[in-house]
Amino acid sequence: MRVLVIEDDGELAEAIAAGLRMEGMAVDTALDGAAGLDRALVNDYDVIVLDRDLPVLHGDDVCARLVAAVRARILMLTAAGTIEDRVAGLGRGADDYLPKPFAFAELVARLRALARRSHPAVPPVLTSKGITLECSAGAPKCSAARFTSGGT
Repeated sequence: MRVLVIEDDGELAEAIAAGLRMEGMAVDTALDGAAGLDRALVNDYDVIVLDRDLPVLHGDDVCARLVAAVRARILMLTAAGTIEDRVAGLGRGADDYLPKPFAFAELVARLRALARRSHPAVPPVLTSKGITLECSAGAPKCSAARFTSGGT
């Protein structure tokens, strides 16, 4: 699963990314809304974890633009945790909403649930020039039906 974490607290962003990597996910981070939007528009992600109160471009604006431009699922992870905040975030197009503070296990479970309902950003099996890479289960498995080197 490919995940983008858009979070302005650098320590929190890296802690989340490290934990998700330990869960077998490929994770990129962005520390402001504009940088996050740029990454999301250039790369394919399965799920985007989005803070709301971001510098440069507010998370609500990022969410609205992402909904119109990408097929990734959006989970808002933010300190804005009142019922009104949650309803507003979901109304802006977020697929899920998790207020801070949060349990990491719940974040992982929600990300996996969202990914199950979306198309993978990277196909589970990639094949090119006789080399097959299976990306779907844990560590990649490679096999070469035919491998030809141009060198000696």
